[in-house]
Amino acid sequence: MTPLVLIPGMMCDAQLFGPQIAAFSGRRTLICAPISGHTSIEDLATDVLANAPDRFALAGLSMGGIVAMEIMRKAPARIERIALMDTNPLAEDDQIKARRMVQMAKVRDQNLAAVMRNEMKPHYLSKSPQRRNILNLCMEMALNLGPHVFLEQSRALMDRPDQSDALPCFDVPALVLCGRDDRLCPISRHELMAALIPNARLEIIKGAGHLPTLEQPELTNAALVRWLEA
Repeated sequence: MTPLVLIPGMMCDAQLFGPQIAAFSGRRTLICAPISGHTSIEDLATDVLANAPDRFALAGLSMGGIVAMEIMRKAPARIERIALMDTNPLAEDDQIKARRMVQMAKVRDQNLAAVMRNEMKPHYLSKSPQRRNILNLCMEMALNLGPHVFLEQSRALMDRPDQSDALPCFDVPALVLCGRDDRLCPISRHELMAALIPNARLEIIKGAGHLPTLEQPELTNAALVRWLEA
């Protein structure tokens, strides 16, 4: 069975895919690729490819989806299928770049926890009974990764390429998935990706925001199974 490479979002680690690892690891080799150590999406993609199997299925969420698109652009022959979750194919606009620069300055001043708590975490999730526990996990992941990873990833996101022209070349089974309540990467971005990728399947997860892998794991897992078996 083809291995599945998972790429987490900004300031997240393998715990972002905890329910998926629990559901799929008994039947399939799973690899969670870190995205740190570089300040460009292109270099992060090269690093993942250097440590990935010769051929694999690829799933990325948020920043992980941005890296996944670059991996697919670089090495399409190695990707059996691709899932892009709660992500954005477009280059970063100037307004968000300016906001990110302010966040980076705060993090350099040792305020990572405050940036995550006040400026990032509130936009992640839909309202649900598990919201507090998931937000606490997000904070734990971010603080474990630390300020240097925040700064590296921020720079990579600021300078990321627009993938709109590459998406029509993604001629493999493709899943485009997002939480219905995602405020960071809205449904319109996913409709755009699904329209550009040949034969893409668009799945909108009810009761989820930016992190459906944790917010609605059963619905997300079911969508991933449909994609993996397509």
